[in-house]
Amino acid sequence: MANNDLTRVKGTSIVKPIIYGNTAKYFGQKRHEDGHTHKWCVYVRPYVNEDIGTWVKKVHFKLHDSYESPTRVVQKPPFEVSETGWGEFELVIKIFFQDTSERPVTLYHVLKLYSNGQDSELSEKPVLSEFYEEIIFQDPSTFMKFILNDTLSKNPPIDEKNLHYERIKKTTVEKMIKSRKRVQEHTVMYKERLKKLRETINKFKDEICALQSQCSSSTLR
Repeated sequence: MANNDLTRVKGTSIVKPIIYGNTAKYFGQKRHEDGHTHKWCVYVRPYVNEDIGTWVKKVHFKLHDSYESPTRVVQKPPFEVSETGWGEFELVIKIFFQDTSERPVTLYHVLKLYSNGQDSELSEKPVLSEFYEEIIFQDPSTFMKFILNDTLSKNPPIDEKNLHYERIKKTTVEKMIKSRKRVQEHTVMYKERLKKLRETINKFKDEICALQSQCSSSTLR
C-alpha cells in the first residue's frame, strides 16, 4: 500500500512552508527567586491552517544548558516549549518526520526577549520574533508523498496569523519584477553601447590600416 511504501519517488519535489520563532512577555519586574524577567514560548507551526502532525512526527528544542533538561522533545502539536528566563540565547530546533527515513531538518533561532536589545527599556508589550521557512522534500518516499499530497489536496487556507507574510511575499515579488525589468533595460542599453564602441574601434582600426598602407607606399617610392 502507498502508506507503507518507502520507495523513493524520483523527480518529485514537494514544498511545505512553516513558521518558527518565539514570543516573549515581560513580567513587569524581576522575579525574586531566580531573577527571571520574562515568560517566553518557542514554536514551530504550519504556515497554512492544517494539522502539522500529519507529516511532522516530533520536534526537539535544544535550550541553553542552564535549563533543567535542556533538550525538550515535543511528540505532538502544538510543537512548542514555554519557559521563563532573563537572557537571550540561540536555540536549536530539530524537526523529525513521520517517514523516519527522511533526514531531520535543523533550524537555529536566537530567542528574543527584548525589542531593541537587552539594554533597552523594558516594556510589557509582547515581543514577537518569527520567520518563514520552506521545507523541501526532494524525491520523497511513496509513503511521505502520500501524506504530503493528502494535506495539499485539501487546499488548506493560509492561517490568519500568517496573512502578513503573503503581503510581504507579494511586495517582494513586485520588487523583483521591477528589478528584473530594470536589469533587462540596462542590459539592452549597455549592449547598444558596446555595439557602438566596437563599431568605433573597428573604424579606427580600418583608418590605422589605411594610414599604414599609405606610409608603406610612400616608403617604397
